[in-house]
Amino acid sequence: MPDVSARGTRFHVQTLDPCDGAGDAPVVVFVHGLVVDNLSSFYYTLAGPVAAAGVRAVLYDLRGHGLSGRTPTGYGVADQADDLFAVLDALGHRGPVHLVANSFGGVIALNAALARPGRVAGLVLVEAYGPAERPAEWTEHMLNTLGKSALVLEYDRLADQLLSIGWRRHGRQAATADALVNGTSLLDDLAAVDPVPPGALAALACPVLAVYGEHSDVGEAGRLLLRAAPDCTLHILAGHAHSVLTEGTAELLEVMLPWLSDHAGTRIPAPRRSLLSMGGAR
Repeated sequence: MPDVSARGTRFHVQTLDPCDGAGDAPVVVFVHGLVVDNLSSFYYTLAGPVAAAGVRAVLYDLRGHGLSGRTPTGYGVADQADDLFAVLDALGHRGPVHLVANSFGGVIALNAALARPGRVAGLVLVEAYGPAERPAEWTEHMLNTLGKSALVLEYDRLADQLLSIGWRRHGRQAATADALVNGTSLLDDLAAVDPVPPGALAALACPVLAVYGEHSDVGEAGRLLLRAAPDCTLHILAGHAHSVLTEGTAELLEVMLPWLSDHAGTRIPAPRRSLLSMGGAR
């Protein structure tokens, strides 16, 4: 099923069924990051191995990203959490699911788990912006990053440059990102978003696996999760920064697959290599 309609918007969806075809397999939903990102970042990294472990993997492009519909407004975190559940409803997945989220996708997943605890069985947060103690600094950092992307996309005509040298896929991605950042309310909507305060993490009703690179610029979010969430395991991947998903895929799977085995009952082997890790479920 490549597309579903939800909340008045068309969402591009890909589903990978478990290899054994089990109809009652746990559902794992992948939530990607902002702007120059889409479901393919998970399709070519984590989704296949997770499905092979006996999971039904659901991937979708966020509103305005990838092949999903682009609306003028509706890019706040509450809207995007509502989008997530509406997509699942359209697919017939109304029970608890596990969410795997990268970068800003972690903000969506974390807010979704807090808003509807009965529908989220577990969270895997990879380099997630997540919570913060100083909201102003969190928002400034995020908007500065997005603002720089907007300038490059619009004034350096990045999409045209990539297309001119034959990089068609990257050119299309840049064009989609340009239209999203410079042609919608995305930046304004995100400017109104506050991070989850540490005190609110006590209400998390599901277990959390937080994975961050040793050199991450958002690693404090992981430490906050470890301190404040009732059931959190934090892993720090040595030698990595924010690009853990693409550059540390093997190490990430060695952490994530055993965790899913423990919490979702999937067929997962034990990790094969030693990783620099901190903390554990409390």
